[in-house]
Amino acid sequence: MNKLIYFKIPSCPFCRQADRFLEELMQENEKYRDIPIQIVDETSERVLANSYNYYYVPTFFLGSKKLHEGVATKDRVRFVLEEYLKADKV
Repeated sequence: MNKLIYFKIPSCPFCRQADRFLEELMQENEKYRDIPIQIVDETSERVLANSYNYYYVPTFFLGSKKLHEGVATKDRVRFVLEEYLKADKV
C-alpha cells in the first residue's frame, strides 16, 4: 500500500492550519486515526522534498499521486484521508 505523505514547513501558517484540521478529523472519526502519515518537514528533508513535484505547502501525496497542494480547507483534508482509505481497499 502506498503511504500518505504530507509535506509542510513548520513556520507556514497554512500548514499549521492543515495540522489542526488533521487533528480535528482524527478526533471526529476514528477510522482516520489508523492512517499512517509520513510528515516531511521540507526545510530539513530537502532531498526527499525535491524528489516530488510540488511548489506550495501543505501538499499531500498518496505514493506518487498528488492529492492536494496549497491552502487546505477541512473538507479538502477530509478528501485526502478518504482517498487513502479508498486506495487501501483496492
